[in-house]
Amino acid sequence: MTVKFRRYRVSDDMSLAADVGGDAAAPPVILLHGGGQTRHSWGTLMRELVAQGYHVINLDSRGHGESDWARDGNYSFDEFAKDLRAVISTLAAPPALVGASMGGATALQVVGESAIVLASALVLVDVVPRIDSRGAKKIRAFMTARPHGFATVEEAVEAVAAYNPHRPRPKTSAGMMRNLRLHTDGRLRWHWDPRFMDKPPRSSARLVTACERVGCPTLLVRGMKSDIVSDEGVAEFRALLPSAEVVEVGGAGHMVAGDRNDVFNNYVTDFLNRNTSPSR
Repeated sequence: MTVKFRRYRVSDDMSLAADVGGDAAAPPVILLHGGGQTRHSWGTLMRELVAQGYHVINLDSRGHGESDWARDGNYSFDEFAKDLRAVISTLAAPPALVGASMGGATALQVVGESAIVLASALVLVDVVPRIDSRGAKKIRAFMTARPHGFATVEEAVEAVAAYNPHRPRPKTSAGMMRNLRLHTDGRLRWHWDPRFMDKPPRSSARLVTACERVGCPTLLVRGMKSDIVSDEGVAEFRALLPSAEVVEVGGAGHMVAGDRNDVFNNYVTDFLNRNTSPSR
């Protein structure tokens, strides 16, 4: 698989980093990671989609990974949505959007609030219009718990293991290093702008309205151990968008792709192949 690194200029002072693979003439797919993650969370899914004939754009969101940090510290969902629309505008055909958590909420907002067709399909990974507030507070507490970072990558591994004890420990720390940045004080900190945590909360009412307006094939992938997506949240989502498919991944928490990667990839590729496949 040939993957090229590319930057997308989305505004005068903001460019996004991306891994891009596959034939540019093939059906496009944009991958959108969750808050505090980077594009590397989609590594195996990207490889699978490229192998199946898709053109894949795997983005780092603003303030994350190798993308620019916002000069004004603006990480509102409206800004994430503007960035996504700018990337979509570079494509000849509407892409399928696969978004986890923050990335999924951004994709839902863009698709549901657009007067024109901007997506061929939508995959929401453990996110619904109304998320569980207790779970959101737990995730926020983890993300803000170590403002001074870590002395070693092993400390970061231990912090993740304590937060997510059901996930198997990685065999090496190489993957963790992709989510860390070495600062001038010698400390390792998460690979995102800490001002990201100051962003205003997303509007559940706004996402409810957007969900009702989605017109493309949609899949919700829920982790059965999720702190974020409750039974009530799924029931509301089904009522808002009856045409959507819902699958549940046993043994997976909020980070579904990382917890049960093979199962997750199979669900997503099967859905895309039925709705946006190069062979359709």
